[in-house]
Amino acid sequence: MHSQRVAVALSTLLALSSVPLLAKTPVAAAPGASATSCPAIPLAAADAGAVRAPSGADAWGGPRKADAATLSDRVASYSIDAELDPVKHTLRGKQQLSWRNRSAQPVCSVYVHLYLNGFDGPGSTFMTEQRASSSGFRSNVATKDGEYGYIRLDKVVQNGAPAKWSFVQPDGGPKTDRSVVRIDLPQPVAAGATTTLDIDFFDQLPRVVARTGYYGSFHLIAQWFPKIGVLELPGERGATAPRWNAHEFHLHSEFFADFGSYDVRLTVPKDYTVGATGQQVGAPVTKDGKTTHRYVQHDVHDFAWTADRRYAKPLVKTWQGPRGPVEVKVLYTPDYASNAEPVLQATIDSLDYFSKTLGPYPYKTATAVVPPYGADEAGGMEYPTFFTADSTKMVEPGSIGRWMLDFVTVHEFGHGYFYGILASNEFEEPMLDEGMNEYWDQRMMTARRQDLALERPWTRWLGIGTRLAPFDMERLGASLSDPADPLGRNSWARLSSGSYGTVYSRTATAMRQIEMLVGTPAMERAMKLYYERWKFRHPSLADLREALAEGTGKPAIVNGAFDAYFYGTGRTDDRIESLSSREVLPLPGYHEYKGKPVLVDGKAIDKAIEKRRKAWKDKHPEAKDGEGAFPYRTVVVVRRDAIKPPQTLRISFADGSHRDFAVTSQESWQRFVVTTRAKATSAQLDPQGLLRMDASRLNDSRTLESQPAAARRWFGDFTALLQSFFALLATI
Repeated sequence: MHSQRVAVALSTLLALSSVPLLAKTPVAAAPGASATSCPAIPLAAADAGAVRAPSGADAWGGPRKADAATLSDRVASYSIDAELDPVKHTLRGKQQLSWRNRSAQPVCSVYVHLYLNGFDGPGSTFMTEQRASSSGFRSNVATKDGEYGYIRLDKVVQNGAPAKWSFVQPDGGPKTDRSVVRIDLPQPVAAGATTTLDIDFFDQLPRVVARTGYYGSFHLIAQWFPKIGVLELPGERGATAPRWNAHEFHLHSEFFADFGSYDVRLTVPKDYTVGATGQQVGAPVTKDGKTTHRYVQHDVHDFAWTADRRYAKPLVKTWQGPRGPVEVKVLYTPDYASNAEPVLQATIDSLDYFSKTLGPYPYKTATAVVPPYGADEAGGMEYPTFFTADSTKMVEPGSIGRWMLDFVTVHEFGHGYFYGILASNEFEEPMLDEGMNEYWDQRMMTARRQDLALERPWTRWLGIGTRLAPFDMERLGASLSDPADPLGRNSWARLSSGSYGTVYSRTATAMRQIEMLVGTPAMERAMKLYYERWKFRHPSLADLREALAEGTGKPAIVNGAFDAYFYGTGRTDDRIESLSSREVLPLPGYHEYKGKPVLVDGKAIDKAIEKRRKAWKDKHPEAKDGEGAFPYRTVVVVRRDAIKPPQTLRISFADGSHRDFAVTSQESWQRFVVTTRAKATSAQLDPQGLLRMDASRLNDSRTLESQPAAARRWFGDFTALLQSFFALLATI
């Protein structure tokens, strides 16, 4: 019987293989076959990313004015009714999608993301890339039979007329990928006009993986509804003609969407607690053992929610912000009750920090979810006004668990600004969200004086520093010695998952270097300018570059860093090649005396040297070693590899003094020669720690004699052994 069932199943699968597995409506004809012909609009290229041309001043409708009627230029809005079956882990939804054609030409086809199909089986682009990843993804929980998920279109109607659709692979992924669908419209959408699509859909949620799904009664429901792509216009993010931006759901990519309004009604069993994007409107309505909750949020570009019967009473507090009160809520299960208060406080602290350093938080709610035991894959994910934090049993201040709990909360809240309000394209330029957010998060952690505590008995025995500052931690995972890809490259065309991970740490490190070189006040002015200019407008990498160059007033530093690290794979590794410091003593031979050459032999020279030394010592009884009657000639050779930013060489001397020299050569080496009254004791590159992108600090200094400090400095980079631990941060 078993073999018979397998044979039947295989024959059925083969019979279905010629049609889209999840499509109910027949596959559409080729593009352009609509009743009214209109020019085809191409898709963004599969290698899009690292935009170099700044967007136009009027891109995305121009900068948002303080007196504008809405925070954003609302393009795509959703009205959704959805009902969850928490036993089968399924969801049935009805959706009205209103979309405005911003272009100057009619549109006959639209592209829609069906993100949940990234988890429908081994044939998706997401899972194909996951299998090929040598370094894994997040915690690498395997999806077993019966744990896959998908989204199915059951109906798409425009003005009462059914639309046809077909699956496409814009990035050249496997034909079995169904994460993007082209919908051919019965009626073209005229330039400037708005159309509404009525869509019925069905979700089978996966066992929680990649930030969405179920575990027991816990449900994190994200990437769950049909979501229209973005039609970009000339002068927006490097576009020179209208184009659809709708990439496949890749392993490391996330999202890009238009701003709009969401009005969502969620029906769950009455004993389930719900949390979601936006504000709850009206009292929940209970009928036949089910409760419907309504959430509304304007000026966002996504919507996610959670439901669980095990949630404790939410922890709620009001934060008084510059734009009025904000309801801060933490959802948690009893097994992690100890996490609720730290997450709440870190969220409130983040609201305060980001509002002061970038711009006022514009929404009325902020909801954090602490995933229950067994649902770790749901942790560390962001959606507008709603995010998931970490969970830990180690909540004692100073513990690694508490540090992670606080940092993940700060990080996921921070996405609300970089992914949420600035809304950069995470497919094509992930560093604008993940990297820039990581940079600003670590500035906040630094302001909090929240170093990572490493103290253990064995570290004390080895003499290793017991605390790791936030930006020193970032350097560990930044692949500074061998960067494989430019930071501005898209999320999937990379050497490895590890290379994608450097989007976080290497971006934060590069930005910290820019800050150190231009000065913190200048960087803070520039970041406020960037936020004010591009909030609700989808900036590109070039737009960030221009704002930083203008805001800091140091375009040479900014442009140099962007060319080297964001558009290129530049590495920096300046090092002290050699250090010598020797007395300048008189030598035997002919010396001029009263206009005539006089031969002075070695014995006479030695006697004269000894006499002069004794006289000097008698006169300077408190002199230190390295000070004497004769000057010292110090020679330092600096070797320079690859990117050669200007920096400082500091030579320190036995008398406690030091002298600084500008290291500016663009050759592979630069020699410094100086004669002083005291012997040199050490040479140090970048004594102020400005060059964060230097591949190794172990070779940045050299001493003439062994000193305990040198051993401690050597052990400073021992923390590189923690790199695998910090690599986990690149998955949140």
